[in-house]
Amino acid sequence: MSKAITRRTSLLLGASAVFAPTLLRAQTTLPDKPIRLLIGFPAGGGSDVMARLIAEPLRQRTGRNIVIENKVGASGTLAGAALKTSPPDGSVICFMPSATAMQKLSMVAVPFDPQADMAPITMAGTLQTVYCVSPTIGVNTLAEYVEWLKKNPTRASFGSTAMGSSTHFFGLMIGQAIGRPLEAVAYRGAAPLASDLQGGHITGGCGSITDFIDHHRNGVVKILVTSGSRPPASAPELPTGASLGFPDLQLSGWYAFFAPAGTPPAIVEAWGKELRPVLELPEIKRRLAELGLEVGTSTPAEFSERLNSDMKQWQKVMDTVGYKPT
Repeated sequence: MSKAITRRTSLLLGASAVFAPTLLRAQTTLPDKPIRLLIGFPAGGGSDVMARLIAEPLRQRTGRNIVIENKVGASGTLAGAALKTSPPDGSVICFMPSATAMQKLSMVAVPFDPQADMAPITMAGTLQTVYCVSPTIGVNTLAEYVEWLKKNPTRASFGSTAMGSSTHFFGLMIGQAIGRPLEAVAYRGAAPLASDLQGGHITGGCGSITDFIDHHRNGVVKILVTSGSRPPASAPELPTGASLGFPDLQLSGWYAFFAPAGTPPAIVEAWGKELRPVLELPEIKRRLAELGLEVGTSTPAEFSERLNSDMKQWQKVMDTVGYKPT
């Protein structure tokens, strides 16, 4: 675990020296006070590391102090709930994965509606979901995992970093594909799940590639399959479901920035004009790619259209796995 954490931390070191020459203070309509950046997952996980990586050049560009707040729990929805009740003046934004935004469909009492309570700013990029196993079970491929499950039917469970999301449904889809139903276990984030996988306290895990790629490279977990139509650019050696003979094992996800609903369009657009250049910085793109996020930005209107389209797609996924909102 320490190797992965050290590597992730190293991504943040020297940021001031790297970005200072390229980012001038922007003239915007953003509020002239500290900015709260909400994250729905614990420190050390993929969401947190990416947010901190983006925050430094964003601070330099805007001239504002960026304060990251980890609102941990309820599959990331506590951050959305906090954003919903925040002042719509541009002083609070949220960095959120699609896995959390789609909770509207999978939870009966989700504390926010991404379409009604949040104002889309820009996509940050797309990512894949991965299924991984504990190194303690000696499995290196999905085929070997199937054979292991046959011998250990009582251990057919996996940890999910966000129940009712891609990191839950992809695991269920794998169970359907291999003919071995898998039971999901809720975790508060990737960091505790990776720790339990390393120690063999749980044998399987499902989360975004941004959460597990470093752990995979350092032997903390073993990624067996990804949810993309093609291997991720950051790890082309990883197999997709299609490459293993399961063409229906495909799900796509994203990370994006939101403001509270009711934020004036001029402020939403101002945030987009600050965030998009930061995300497109070559060094930021490279570092985010190493973490599994393929940068791709958008206008607020483009992202709103993507959000609405994905809601319909996710409903179809839920119907496929037979999931009922809880």
